[in-house]
Amino acid sequence: MKIRIVNKSKNRLPAYETAHSAGLDLRAMTDSAIVIRPMERKLIGTGLYIEIPEGYEAQVRPRSGLAVRHGITVLNSPGTIDADYRGEIGIILINLSDSDFIVNNGDRIAQMVIARHEKAELVETEEINITQRGEGGFGHSGKQ
Repeated sequence: MKIRIVNKSKNRLPAYETAHSAGLDLRAMTDSAIVIRPMERKLIGTGLYIEIPEGYEAQVRPRSGLAVRHGITVLNSPGTIDADYRGEIGIILINLSDSDFIVNNGDRIAQMVIARHEKAELVETEEINITQRGEGGFGHSGKQ
């Protein structure tokens, strides 16, 4: 699959860093260092604009290294970029650590996964089928 991309940054295009990577690394585009204080969130631009084919989405996800080493994650994870969106890809980063985090131009700040999706047709009804699990929710699997 080919995806058209406009790169208004001076950074290289997103790339798969290994042969079996699912995500393309996204880099920050900034004129100066951006400081994200503890528990603060900031929208970081990438300078990238993409044209996603119909039936696909781009998912923006955190980078595990930033999360484990610095407590930095993508706030609305995964963020969805719809096929009809044509604006700049922006990354909402949040600092969950107790120290300031600095983002510089070209830093890898997130990853983007291209995924196929289905459109569902919702059919309103008065009841739905019962399962063994029933209404058991969060963390409920029937195991002790």
